[in-house]
Amino acid sequence: MLVKTYNYLLKIEYDGTKFVGWQTQKNGQSIQDKIENSLSKVLNSKIKIIGAGRTDKGVHALGQHANFKSEIKIENKKRFINSLNFFLSKYSISIIKISKKKLSFNSRYDAKERIYKYLIINRQGSLSLNNNRAWHIKNNLDIKLLKKGAKLFEGTHDFSTFRASSCSAKSPIKKMNSVKVRKNGEQVVIIFKSKSFLQNQVRSMVGSLKYLSSGKWTYKDFKKAFESKKRNRCAPPAPASGLYLHSIRY
Repeated sequence: MLVKTYNYLLKIEYDGTKFVGWQTQKNGQSIQDKIENSLSKVLNSKIKIIGAGRTDKGVHALGQHANFKSEIKIENKKRFINSLNFFLSKYSISIIKISKKKLSFNSRYDAKERIYKYLIINRQGSLSLNNNRAWHIKNNLDIKLLKKGAKLFEGTHDFSTFRASSCSAKSPIKKMNSVKVRKNGEQVVIIFKSKSFLQNQVRSMVGSLKYLSSGKWTYKDFKKAFESKKRNRCAPPAPASGLYLHSIRY
């Protein structure tokens, strides 16, 4: 007798501060572990999930996605989400939505675009509400120069300068669909859109944009570092606390 299998996609929000990252690791708690454990409890069977993006230690998500397969059909989605969140809420993880997909669907490989958001709070006073959720920069930033530098990233380039030494991607060449900078009072938000990213790429680019916009580098220095394709020419990466996996487009 053939057993029917169902494929479900989850939309997930989380605060990554206390985790070693999305992916299961031996050295601490991962978001993947917590969700798999909760799914296994609710469905009463061992469940494995496939994440759309492998966020690093301390990185947050507003719209992470992951799919899983199960022989159990989920009839009441609201009740299912509530049951999952009963176990996950204490870890600052929330399941926002669940949808049924074709069996062939894969949340990682079927993603057409990933959107990351980086949040900077540019002011003298220390952070309270945004502590561990933004990069606090006291020095005044030149937003015009920051936008000029961000524009340089758009298009297809070799991003070796901004690639972690442990990155497992086959090629450092990526197409950056767009990089937008928005300033609202003391908040500076940088939004990156691409099909895929190298390990540490966004944080490394933001760190270099900070060097440029705070006067540590001239535009010429910034451009030279980018074009050098050498990791040792990169500015120190921005802290993980300001980075959010904003959404995935399928």
